[in-house]
Amino acid sequence: MNSLKVLDATLRDGGCVNNFNFGQVYMDKILAAQEASGVDVIELGYIDEKMGSEKGRTQYINDQVISEYFLKNKKSGTTYVAMMDYGKFNVDNLHQKTENGIDGIRLAFHKKDRFNMIELGRKIIEKGYKFYIQPMITLRYSDLELLELIDLVNKQLPDASGFYIVDSFGEMRPNDMNRILNLVDHNLIASMTLGFHSHNNLQMSYSNACALLQFPTNRDIMLDASIMGMGKGAGNLNTELLLEHINLYYGGHYNISPLLEVIDKVINQLHSEFYWGYAPEYYLSSANHCTPSYASHFYNKHMLPIDQVGELLSLIAEEKKISFDKNYAEELYRQYNESKVVDDSLAVDELKKFFFDKEVMLIAPGKSINEYSDKINEIKDQSDIISIGLNLTTDFGTDFVLTTRNDVYEQSVSEGKNIIVTSAVSKGGRGNVKVLNYKNWITVDNRTHDSSLVIAINLLLACKVKKIYLAGLDGFSVNINSNYYDPNMRRPVSEEQATRRNIYYKKLIAGVKNQGVEVVFITPSLYE
Repeated sequence: MNSLKVLDATLRDGGCVNNFNFGQVYMDKILAAQEASGVDVIELGYIDEKMGSEKGRTQYINDQVISEYFLKNKKSGTTYVAMMDYGKFNVDNLHQKTENGIDGIRLAFHKKDRFNMIELGRKIIEKGYKFYIQPMITLRYSDLELLELIDLVNKQLPDASGFYIVDSFGEMRPNDMNRILNLVDHNLIASMTLGFHSHNNLQMSYSNACALLQFPTNRDIMLDASIMGMGKGAGNLNTELLLEHINLYYGGHYNISPLLEVIDKVINQLHSEFYWGYAPEYYLSSANHCTPSYASHFYNKHMLPIDQVGELLSLIAEEKKISFDKNYAEELYRQYNESKVVDDSLAVDELKKFFFDKEVMLIAPGKSINEYSDKINEIKDQSDIISIGLNLTTDFGTDFVLTTRNDVYEQSVSEGKNIIVTSAVSKGGRGNVKVLNYKNWITVDNRTHDSSLVIAINLLLACKVKKIYLAGLDGFSVNINSNYYDPNMRRPVSEEQATRRNIYYKKLIAGVKNQGVEVVFITPSLYE
């Protein structure tokens, strides 16, 4: 290669983890570490007219607020850039480049916008900025389409500063790298830098970067990375690992220590609050060639085993894979579960005989059931009270177990318990298994609410019970050790998820009271 540069994207790609809410103190510390490390290019964040802010975040409302509130002093020899997503900023509103402002713009665009981005690129260059071309999900281009784009760039944007191979879904393998590298290198105008941006869904970011470094080319090369791999989903190539490799084998003189220090003091704190890194759901998103946002959405429901998450991802329509559509994801999730249809009229009639005008105790798997077990048993064992365990994996001696989980269902069947289960988990069983048609008992607003508590409440209201005792409904905390009595049930939840769930279930229970059913909490709960 002619020359090699490293771009650190922590403040931009890393911002996808925490909605760009680094806060000014962390922003300053990360920038200082990047500058001290000697990385060649620093990406400061996104420019976005609708979602951007003036300060405290790395998603900016325009280019000027970057220099006004953040980039106060520029380090000599360092290039400072920001990214735009096609369609999220009117380039006509971009100010002329100044000495104190950002030096370049990276424009990310989907394949459908590849022709329209040319005009935007010309405007950006004419305003004095370095311009970097970022064709997202480059692997989605056929050879002919990629050659067509390169030819267009060569003719109409020959003065662009760089053309990137972008592995948006972390799905590129060595044969993909070899094919696309040869295609781009042999056809792109010789004066243009070739860049590579990767995600780590298959843990291939580092090896793919090494493959690019070993690729025989005479052009300039630029590699993207982020500190500790901070980035959406599985994250990115680690800056600290890449810089060490370049120091060892390519004569680099980067300083790793500032990065390790900011990892210790800043990035580790962010990682504990906003997890990123390899996880099975991100492997599945890569294997199914879709944005990892779908995998996160389905997995974070904590309602499906991982193999069914993979099955759901395989059902995503090709045209929907590129960008996450929450409404589409919810509809697909419901269709997947609702496809397992049963006639539950007989089962419901039998359950009504048990529950009509009765007092019922629901025991959920919250951590409080350990401390309050004596009180729970005292009430549960009263002759006129019927008890239902909600996804309980321990034997509390309940009259029924209502489960929405395959593992709890299988365990309960093997133990011969009386089971209430949805058709999403089982279509039938022995006489002690009552199967509810999934679609009839869930609640749908802007989300699908199909937890065991939602189904139990809807069932008990339909059975016209007189009184409901609640135990183990502690509410959700970001501290996963606080959420369940059984450590095997622990799943990480973000602060947003915990807050949203707590608000929803509090309203759900308030709605039960409004329908004239008495509700009594036996254990402390955030839903009271």
